Amino acid sequence: MSFRASRREFFGLTAATSLLGIDWLPRGFMSSHAELLAADVPGTKPADLPPLNRFSRMVQEWLVEQVRAAEAKGNALRSSLQTKADAEAYVRSVRERIRQAFGPEPPRTPLNAKVTSVLERETYRIEKITFESRPGLVVTANLYVPKGRKFPLPAVVGSCGHSANGKAGDTYQSFAQGLAKQGYVVLIYDPIGQGERLQYVTEQLKPKRGIGVAEHLHAGNQQFLVGEFFGAWRAWDGVRALDYLLNRDEVDPKHVGITGNSGGGTLTTWLCGVEPRWTMAAPGCFVTTFRRNAENELPADTEQCPPSVLALGLDHADFLAVMAPKPVIILAKEKDYFDVRGALEAYERLKRLYALLGAPDNIALQIGPTEHGYSQENREAMYRFFQKATGNKADSTEPAITIEKDPDLWATPNGQVAELKSKSVFDFTRQAATEMAEQRKTLTGDGLRQAIQSVLHLPEASAKAPDYRILRVLKPRQYPLSSATCYVVDIEPGIQSVVTRLSDKPHYSRPPEDAQRAVLYVAHHSADAEMRNDPFVKEMLPQGSVFYACDPRGTGESRPDTCGSDTFSTPYGSDFFYSAHGIMLDRPYVGQKTLDVLRVIDWLTSIGHREIHIAAKGWGTLPATFAAMLSKAVVQVTLKQAPESYAAIAKSEDYNWPLSSFAPGILKQFDLTDCYRELSAAKGLKLIDPQGPMAKFA
Repeated sequence: MSFRASRREFFGLTAATSLLGIDWLPRGFMSSHAELLAADVPGTKPADLPPLNRFSRMVQEWLVEQVRAAEAKGNALRSSLQTKADAEAYVRSVRERIRQAFGPEPPRTPLNAKVTSVLERETYRIEKITFESRPGLVVTANLYVPKGRKFPLPAVVGSCGHSANGKAGDTYQSFAQGLAKQGYVVLIYDPIGQGERLQYVTEQLKPKRGIGVAEHLHAGNQQFLVGEFFGAWRAWDGVRALDYLLNRDEVDPKHVGITGNSGGGTLTTWLCGVEPRWTMAAPGCFVTTFRRNAENELPADTEQCPPSVLALGLDHADFLAVMAPKPVIILAKEKDYFDVRGALEAYERLKRLYALLGAPDNIALQIGPTEHGYSQENREAMYRFFQKATGNKADSTEPAITIEKDPDLWATPNGQVAELKSKSVFDFTRQAATEMAEQRKTLTGDGLRQAIQSVLHLPEASAKAPDYRILRVLKPRQYPLSSATCYVVDIEPGIQSVVTRLSDKPHYSRPPEDAQRAVLYVAHHSADAEMRNDPFVKEMLPQGSVFYACDPRGTGESRPDTCGSDTFSTPYGSDFFYSAHGIMLDRPYVGQKTLDVLRVIDWLTSIGHREIHIAAKGWGTLPATFAAMLSKAVVQVTLKQAPESYAAIAKSEDYNWPLSSFAPGILKQFDLTDCYRELSAAKGLKLIDPQGPMAKFA
């Protein structure tokens, strides 16, 4: 039963299970009625049994509490501001923390800009441009230059949302033309993975991995292994677009703005935080609060989840606070999935900050009545706001727009930078992984263990044994031994791990004090299903050992039911959602899972098992590996279908290991091969069927 179940549903289910003679579970952690019935149907085959999912809301509720706590700290700091000096100090602090999250700026290398051709229109011209934001990384853009005006003119950089055709999307052409006709020079560029900038294409320049989100997640998740953040790469394109714009004689550097919607609203927000030269900004359909997104189970692209941002006490509004007291308007929508309540909260925070800085009228909020999108009413609100900021007297009503055909706006011959031999983001990731392997020192012993603690952001070990609950058993589950007892081990406040003890004799109470060696199996996806169906589990049931199996958080018994149905392992599913939030909290998901395994080991040692043989499969091999490295109680390790190495994943254009398996910057310090070497020498590691980047799990 989920936390969302009503009181009547709970008591109705309890009563039904009691009448049927079926054991019941603690409130908030019950299986569905159908599961309970199926569990006692004689002759049910293992594959036919429904999965146990008794803790499906656990990870979500823990996450919400963590994000609420981070927001509360930020709110307390903001509330403490009383003077202009306080506000100025706050802005400086925010700027420093944003830089910490985004990392240092790369070198400003030559842009190598080219105008490939020009479209002449009645009141403006469109120059089709390429430039390199990094050496060999080509950006495609359109520059709208008004005709019949006295230069220099105010200018705007346009950041696109998730349009497949990038800068040629109807919405983005509309605001670019609208601004140009009102006397602004506008540079609008293609995002990575959209328009002319697909990163994964066939020889025929067709997409291999989809467009937009699919490319963003694939390239961005992989970048974490080498300590890069895809959002910082996206933002750097915008910084270099501004560099190009300010090199144009037609542009007045005293008036340069940034605007965009959705994914472009994200980049507008981030660019406000990392680039000080903007004089005005209008982010659309993005600004809310991290808390609202977490509570509403809203997954976001990799670039929308900056590392450590929540741990640093930052929220969406803080990226705009860095602009204060310069003019900023938040463009929101009443029916947007980016919660408008969060937009209002962000606006109120900024309103107070701007008032302390003596410029309360320089922050504004527009809430359009419709759904997500840069609709005409929001574009016109942007026009009015920018005209006030620049002193432009033009009519803010949007002029007539004529949408150009995509090929007419291409800056490349056939619509893709690949034909210009542009590098891809993956090329840089592969190069970084190669260089890191060549340059990093080989860590061993305590040095390697310290690196694991640091990269995974593991808390200090607790000397106190975990408390636990004993669940009444749902039976029969057709496990390989006749008796099973379920224990719920406390890991940290709000998080538990279900541990199943198998035996050939009935046992329904606390585990016996037992000095025998214990086998601890760490599941790939579900300890319950794997105990019933996976031959590997049966192989781990040797004579003379006691067998336990556990699900790290987010799998098996605690597999989330959030982010939409049946989306757990999809690119935008719940496993990604919690992985991305873990990175923002400075608690990598693989580190959280490692903590779960370590605390279960602590529990096992507290009941007498001084020697642990840890066995794991697939996704479970990663927390098992790290726990085996860190726990002296582990004396033997068996891993089936573990990754060969992180370097192999970082160097492969195609991979299918999830973000939940990665920790930011891990390849800067060590690789899995370092752990395997240590475990082989000290703990008899047995690697069975190790997997490459494109893992296939039997």
